[in-house]
Amino acid sequence: MPDRMTGLRAVLAEDQALLRVGLTRILESGGVAVVEAVDNAPSLTRALTRDDIDIAVVDVRLPPTHTTEGLEAATAVRATRRAFPVLVLSQWVEPLYARDLLAGGEGAIGYLLKDRVADVDGFLAAVRQVADGGTVLDPEVVAALVSARSRPLDRLTEREQEVMTLIAEGRSNAAIAARLVVTEKAVGKHINSIFTKLDLPQAADDNRRVLAVLAWLDGR
Repeated sequence: MPDRMTGLRAVLAEDQALLRVGLTRILESGGVAVVEAVDNAPSLTRALTRDDIDIAVVDVRLPPTHTTEGLEAATAVRATRRAFPVLVLSQWVEPLYARDLLAGGEGAIGYLLKDRVADVDGFLAAVRQVADGGTVLDPEVVAALVSARSRPLDRLTEREQEVMTLIAEGRSNAAIAARLVVTEKAVGKHINSIFTKLDLPQAADDNRRVLAVLAWLDGR
């Protein structure tokens, strides 16, 4: 992995021992130091108060109730530490979790299915992107959102909808251009059109990308 991964310090929360050990090894193989690996919500809440961490990788469901403790801890830390990078892992596609995480509109958020960890390079790239302030949504979550909420896309052309889907997955302009076999300049024009059609105010492009995904989720 690129050198920029080296030096990152992470808190990991996963209650399944084998997966916790596996994730620790994967992260550390990519240059991410796992300073704490915890298996329950109270330990995660405590670990997230550390001032020497750069990112949290968190399972949605943790003991004691195995419901949404991990998600709640991730949301809470971002309320006290603005835009703190959090990558959430989930066993199932649950789009509302992604919406809750994105609600602040600040980026530095990822939501991936646990199956994606099998793609080690892709998983580490997602960690790096979130740590850098980007947004990464699992393609299956994006697909579920498209199926469940088509109205926000009504004003967008078919090509703009394709671009919007890739934005929601956290892809850069260059990656979108490569996927759609168009120029980066063309992608930039599509994105500016999306911003206009979704009535997004002038702001840094990274923030407007997050706001575009939020507008999409909100059904505006």
